[in-house]
Amino acid sequence: MPSSTPLLDTVALPEDTRGFSLAQLKQLAGELRAETIDAVSETGGHLGAGLGVVELTVALHHVFETPKDIIIWDVGHQAYPHKILTGRRGRIRTLRQGGGLSGFTKRAESPYDAFGAAHAATSISAALGFCAGRDARGDNNKVIAIIGDGSMSAGMAYEAMNNAAETTDQLIVILNDNDMSIAPPVGGMSAYLARVVSSGGYQSLRNLGKSISRALPKPLQEAARKAEEYARGMVTGGTFFEELGFHYVGPIDGHDMDALVPVLENVREITGKPVLVHVVTQKGKGYEPAENAADKYHGVVKFNVVTGEQAKAAAGPPSYTKVFAQSLVKEAERDDRIMAVTAAMPAGTGLDLFAKAFPNRCFDVGIAEQHAVTFAAGLAADGMKPFAAIYSTFLQRGYDQVVHDVAIQRLPVRFAMDRAGLVGADGPTHAGSFDIGFMGALPGMVLMAASDEVELARMVATAAQIDDRPSAFRYPRGEGLGLDMPAIAEPLEIGRGRIVREGTALAILSFGTRLTESLKAADQLAARGLSATVVDARFAKPLDIDLILRLAREHEAMITVEEGSMGGFGAFVLQALAEHGALDKGLKVRTLVLPDIFQDQDKPDLMYAAAGLDANGITAAGLSALGLDNLASAGRRA
Repeated sequence: MPSSTPLLDTVALPEDTRGFSLAQLKQLAGELRAETIDAVSETGGHLGAGLGVVELTVALHHVFETPKDIIIWDVGHQAYPHKILTGRRGRIRTLRQGGGLSGFTKRAESPYDAFGAAHAATSISAALGFCAGRDARGDNNKVIAIIGDGSMSAGMAYEAMNNAAETTDQLIVILNDNDMSIAPPVGGMSAYLARVVSSGGYQSLRNLGKSISRALPKPLQEAARKAEEYARGMVTGGTFFEELGFHYVGPIDGHDMDALVPVLENVREITGKPVLVHVVTQKGKGYEPAENAADKYHGVVKFNVVTGEQAKAAAGPPSYTKVFAQSLVKEAERDDRIMAVTAAMPAGTGLDLFAKAFPNRCFDVGIAEQHAVTFAAGLAADGMKPFAAIYSTFLQRGYDQVVHDVAIQRLPVRFAMDRAGLVGADGPTHAGSFDIGFMGALPGMVLMAASDEVELARMVATAAQIDDRPSAFRYPRGEGLGLDMPAIAEPLEIGRGRIVREGTALAILSFGTRLTESLKAADQLAARGLSATVVDARFAKPLDIDLILRLAREHEAMITVEEGSMGGFGAFVLQALAEHGALDKGLKVRTLVLPDIFQDQDKPDLMYAAAGLDANGITAAGLSALGLDNLASAGRRA
């Protein structure tokens, strides 16, 4: 019988579960699920994925000697229960907050987080690295990679699996199948078969058969091997994984502790080849509102535990993502060559709206950014007008294809780079910090950044008309400014910025949505008797050279402001000034960029303030450029 004493209160670290009975493990899983739900109701975050692996998390830490045995969670958004069990329960209500726990696995947090992850399909490759290091040292610890079926749409997972059998004879991969997308429903027979094929008796019999077959002629040896594998594959599934060199076990019910624990104990003892354990789970398991939700409560804000009702934010302007999607739909209504491509993020990029309007012109290629980019290149080469809507941080994964398949061939693929700049609670793994530099480095690329939602709509229209080269435009997470949207967005003149405010002493060039803060800084400077010109650059490539040189001639100092890393817009402007000799005439320049660190999660406004990219930071940079670091003296300057 389960104990009436809360078991979770007795578990400080996973080793405390090692002596638990199956009944106690079931009780612990129930308490862990309740604790996870309660914590996320206060913090928001990823809920459904973690609820789906509660039993698996408990079983893994019970069976294996973590952290000596290495557990690597793919993506990491399902690791909240793992964090609670590994000494972080006391901080679990700081998830995704400034100074708190990361929403993903993070090596700096705990020795139980062997490998940090927030992007998909890295787990098997990383696990192979741990295996190779272990084998080289002659150690005998186990390495386990847990990868979801969604991540199996990423080619990197198969690259790793293809290399696994050549790298090590001891690796455990757990395929967490939470969409029933690979196998039929599991039941008692499949659980029984999983226990059989993972058991020591079966392994001994299999090894005996292999020893006998080795005495046979070569052709018969190969025939015997194939017969055994295909016979097992017909009964249990998994022939594909066997062909990659894995011993397949499953499918098993990932919520059945009676099945999970003995199978994992058996798998722990298998040597000679990598093992793949196919576990079927239900996303959102054990919390009815999540089980019944279309997205299984994948990502949530704060919510009421009893009702499941999520806190509703006050109604505000539409998000930049929605403005992009609506603008693209309008352009597609006028041009039937416009197509849309996304990599497993139809809702996140707003392309679910496009898909409703044009189901035959929208393509979700799965977690496969490389394929998405080259697929879009193929569309462009065939005369279509593809828009590849990919988060800035995920486009990094397809950069070789951007260079090789798009830029070199000068194909007009339009990259809509969502989540540009800092992203708050998701932290450094999802920040769009680098796209200005890596896209702006490419010959022929048109690179734009929207300062508000109207400008974004105009950039969508602009990109739709560019037929002779690739283009990209970036925009942030979050809401617009609440501006009135035009019925028809007018395209921009390529490579031309706009002066928003005229001044005399200082020029502020903003690239992106820091324009609002730049205008606030101009007000602060004006209060100190300093007149500032504020420019919405619009383009990082091609630069508005005429405008930049005019500003250099007419102002004592210049500041560039961008929501990106070093080596971006500011660097491009400095290069242009240097090439035209503008720096030789005493112009003072400051480039304001994100700091040369990976900023941890926090509220976006606090992160930008820490980066010096708010109005106060811009004002301080302007005073510094003008030699007025002492604010008290600023009012004396005309």
